[in-house]
Amino acid sequence: MPFLCGKATVSSHKMAVPFTVSFNLQSDSLSFLNSLQIVVVVVAAAAAVVVVRSNNKLKAPLKSSRKMLSSNALIITGEHPQNTDLPRYYSRKEKKPFPIPIVEMRRAARERVKKNRGQPRKPVPPPKNGLVVKSLIPLAYDVYNARITLINNLKKLLKVVPVHACRWCNEIHVGPTGHPFRSCRGQNASIRKGIHDWATATVDDIFLPIEAYHLYDRLGKRIPHAQRFSIPRIPAVVELCIQAGVDIPDFPAKRRRKPIIRIGKSEFVDADESELPDPDPNAPKRPVLTEIPGFEIVGPSSEEETTLLAKETLQAWEQMRKGAQRLMKLYPVRVCGYCPEVHVGPSGHKAQNCGAHKHQQRNGQHGWQAAVLDDLIAPRYVWHVPDVNGLTLERELRNFYGQAPAVVEMCIQAGAAVPDQYKGTMRLDVGIPKDLKEAEMVV
Repeated sequence: MPFLCGKATVSSHKMAVPFTVSFNLQSDSLSFLNSLQIVVVVVAAAAAVVVVRSNNKLKAPLKSSRKMLSSNALIITGEHPQNTDLPRYYSRKEKKPFPIPIVEMRRAARERVKKNRGQPRKPVPPPKNGLVVKSLIPLAYDVYNARITLINNLKKLLKVVPVHACRWCNEIHVGPTGHPFRSCRGQNASIRKGIHDWATATVDDIFLPIEAYHLYDRLGKRIPHAQRFSIPRIPAVVELCIQAGVDIPDFPAKRRRKPIIRIGKSEFVDADESELPDPDPNAPKRPVLTEIPGFEIVGPSSEEETTLLAKETLQAWEQMRKGAQRLMKLYPVRVCGYCPEVHVGPSGHKAQNCGAHKHQQRNGQHGWQAAVLDDLIAPRYVWHVPDVNGLTLERELRNFYGQAPAVVEMCIQAGAAVPDQYKGTMRLDVGIPKDLKEAEMVV
């Protein structure tokens, strides 16, 4: 076999841009390769492109990696991504995008009108007709109890897993000491040169308490600005469960047993329910959990008990998120595009309490749009500490570390297994250099 020799040039860019390695083969020793054209494209986290060419005619375009994919290319992909970007951080000066672009929403509406043209009008299904979806009532109870279980278990895990929160910004870290990165944006951050001032974190720092107005009638009139202080505010997940069928004595809700009668687009009257029998007060009700006070919390006493508690906490976290996402498909949830205000209901309230960027031009009114799961249950991402004895985070090696939600990171450090959906953001397959000298050798 002849010996391949030549010059190689390597140009490295960002992770999303491919780099190219080119060999200029000597024609005197490799005459049999004059007509050979080989292009190997490897699609991975770094999107590498290797081109072997002769001195004759083969040239590879470097404008875009998508244009280089042809019938002569061999594409190698992995089942699980090695790296996954975190959700984009939106500053206070820009509006969050719509989950579904307006152009696609209008196109879908035209398709529905075209499809239903000439067809008899179908009855409005629940929950738009005022009734609750009976098949989702058990799921609503499961989401509510999963939230209570999550809060109680987090209080217990805080006894054995240290979590720190900055006194001046909203950043937290799971570990015996706070991370060394100078990323503080709070008050007097420039004087402290971005160094965090760490303190002991609480459950509210790990699991953000996003609140919303409680509606007695979710189809009633919108909350006016004058009543913004007279209506109670409760956690948004709890309000979603109440509207889906969970009965809580402290927060009553109107339960219709007959569909409403539409008069106009936004006007309706309740149907006559006097002929229906009264509901049985002795009917069995599903059990509802309650939060444990802080002074009654007892942490796990052994390592096995800590591992079981971590697995149960992670299961409650996933059950609450998956169940809430299913409920949001039928029970609408709104979020302001400028601030984190959340409202559970078909339309947002009229309270003029938005203090986001340029709120004076909107007279404090919110810019309501459809919410996503992260708006209702916000995951607080923290730096993942690799499971290596004696390894501490170093400021110079920040680009090699991954992140995970604070709840997931606590459970992992307590002994639970890493879920597959978080492996990409945690960068578990990325090798971490030992020091800065080794990091500089990485291409």
